[in-house]
Amino acid sequence: MPGGVNPAIELIGVDKRFGAVHANRDIHLTVAKGEIHGIVGENGAGKSTLMSILYGFYRADAGEIRVRGKPVEIHDSQAAIRAGIGMVHQHFMLVEPFTVLENLMLGAEGGAVLAKGVARARAELERLEREYRLRVDPDAVVGDLPVGAQQRVEILKALFRGADILILDEPTGVLTPEEADDLFRILRRLREEGKTVILITHKLREIMAVTDAVSVMRQGAMVATYRTAETSVEQLAEAMVGRRVLLRVEKGPAHPGAVRLAVEGAQVIDAQGVERLRDVSLHVRAGEIVGVAGVSGNGQSELLEAVAGIRPLSAGRVLVGGQPLPPDPAQARALRVAHVPEDRHRMGLVTPFQARENSILGYHGAPALARGLFLNRRAVAEKCARDMADFDVRPPDPALKTSNFSGGNQQKIVLAREIEEDPDVLIVGQPTRGVDVGAIEAIHRRLIALRDAGKAILLVSTELDEVRALSDRILVMFDGRIVGDCAPETPEAEIGLMMAGAGRERAA
Repeated sequence: MPGGVNPAIELIGVDKRFGAVHANRDIHLTVAKGEIHGIVGENGAGKSTLMSILYGFYRADAGEIRVRGKPVEIHDSQAAIRAGIGMVHQHFMLVEPFTVLENLMLGAEGGAVLAKGVARARAELERLEREYRLRVDPDAVVGDLPVGAQQRVEILKALFRGADILILDEPTGVLTPEEADDLFRILRRLREEGKTVILITHKLREIMAVTDAVSVMRQGAMVATYRTAETSVEQLAEAMVGRRVLLRVEKGPAHPGAVRLAVEGAQVIDAQGVERLRDVSLHVRAGEIVGVAGVSGNGQSELLEAVAGIRPLSAGRVLVGGQPLPPDPAQARALRVAHVPEDRHRMGLVTPFQARENSILGYHGAPALARGLFLNRRAVAEKCARDMADFDVRPPDPALKTSNFSGGNQQKIVLAREIEEDPDVLIVGQPTRGVDVGAIEAIHRRLIALRDAGKAILLVSTELDEVRALSDRILVMFDGRIVGDCAPETPEAEIGLMMAGAGRERAA
């Protein structure tokens, strides 16, 4: 490397195809030892494929990998671990019913006498926690931990196996802003201890905040590498997309009409008897976007599910166009309510299905798509192809299994399915989670166009910048209640205080 910098990783001429899809094209990349190196690109640009090659999930068709200057053959993940490479995946690879300690030990039990292995593992975990300030209860059941703590377990698992090169794939996609800040503190600590971190993300402001260098991929090729201090969000966005990108939402004033959606005194008590929604009332008019801000876990998810007809209310009611909404998603769709769920994998998609099958979920009984009891497969494929073209889904292959699309392209499939039905009321949870900067711009424009066409939109996002940019009014939730109703121009610090339960309730 220039200036005699010691490389931790070198990729030389790495190339990979999946049939007709050329996922990686002659990739050259050098990552210096002891730095945080970001890799950015649009969804489907080849970032995750490249890191999967480095971690041994895929084998390159051509090219060479060098670790600490020496050529290595990484034919599986065990070979990557032996080379000192660990990976924290976007969707965690943890056994939820197991404890933290049991997850760390899986595959590294330490010999036939398990008790000795457990004692050694516990001692090593305590050392790692002290050294990297990664506090987590070793006896906690992983499934009971919040997402941020589960991510710490994944990082500890990699360190436990001796990794000094860590790959993190979209690590903040499921984190609250507070959890993301804690992750960045951990990454800086790892860098201080001489570890090398490769950070894959679509969030350019995070790249600017935490990395030392950043490489940009576009359509499978590596198109640029910059020192982070010498570039800008605008330059990175243009390199990613190949054109200038509008990084702020352009919208005119709203012209609200009649109330399309009303929630009156909503209460939700979960199966454990915990009150998740507490006397929530709100309304959304035709031609406006009402955003809901709040730290994840304060009732937003339950609100979305109740309004979408998925979760029954313990008290109160939901009205759509003045009609009571039954707790039945099919009947909600009959009232022209569309729902983009927060978790596309758990509620939005059946990932083993083909894209064309997912593109009609919930709408498969429409006369244009069905012939009696049977689907009109040609009509379904044609509809999916149109949606893919309109929403720039890559690759535009209706027959491809949904699990083979990147997270951002999976999100576009869900958005296309719901928006193309031309609903009167659109319920949107986390619309741009896992989506690249170019697609974010397109999704935001779609939502504003729907508003301007007279649709009523209820938006929930953990991205406060997104809520402030898109919303005409902002409701702030804390502990299952609406604690604020404010204008999008309200200072971020003031909204943040309300999100933390520390601000006074205020009206717009």
